[in-house]
Amino acid sequence: MAHIIVVGNEKGGAGKSTVSMHLATALARMGHGVGALDLDLRQKSLGRYTANRAQFLAQEGVTLPGPVYRDLPEIDADALAEGENPMDHRLAAAVAGFTDEGYDFVVIDCPGSHTRLSQVAHTYADTLVTPLNDSFVDFDLLARIDGDGETIRGPSVYSEMVWSARQLRAQAGLKPLDWIVLRNRLGAQAMVNKKKMERALERLAQRIGFRIGPGFHERVIFRELFPRGLTLLDLRDIGVRQLNLSNIAARQELRELVRTLDLPGVTVDI
Repeated sequence: MAHIIVVGNEKGGAGKSTVSMHLATALARMGHGVGALDLDLRQKSLGRYTANRAQFLAQEGVTLPGPVYRDLPEIDADALAEGENPMDHRLAAAVAGFTDEGYDFVVIDCPGSHTRLSQVAHTYADTLVTPLNDSFVDFDLLARIDGDGETIRGPSVYSEMVWSARQLRAQAGLKPLDWIVLRNRLGAQAMVNKKKMERALERLAQRIGFRIGPGFHERVIFRELFPRGLTLLDLRDIGVRQLNLSNIAARQELRELVRTLDLPGVTVDI
């Protein structure tokens, strides 16, 4: 079976598509077969990212490793039993297609909202990656917290959805999902709220069962890479021989992210 990596968070703007593309490309560059799915059927940021990549590589006449992206296949509604959800079948068929073809990993990018597709995808997750902006607005998706920024009152909507996914996996006899929360799009300044976020996440991790992983700092380079469909790992291959300090630091963040995920059969060599 392909190992399923779901990148999910019910809030937009946390960097899910950037994380998905960099993670999928890193795995492909290490020699793994990687499929990619985008469950945001309207915006399709990951789908656009991969389309930009294909167009740029074709224009430049170069070949670079990367994920194989597919849209969800259409399903014949007449073939469904009464009460069956066609979206469930579309996702199942897409994942089964990659698995049947021998892919090692499938990276699924979820929308920044609660949808049926996203909910079902979380039950597929062997590894769940949740990028989180360093803000208590984003933290509120995981847990309710008092005004002091210290006291956690209980899990919130997204954590409850992950808990439901865990229960469904257990009932199906599947291994527990490994949940990693990334502090993503970090600023360079050391602010009081930043320290409070760090402490709150550490307490919550022990309480509801996730690991804290390194995300990416906020960098201009990520916005510049998207129109060409490139990642940090591709720069030298397209002629950028001298990386600046920010790019070098970002590559190191990506290495640390892959190491933290501790995916099966992956030796970090990027």
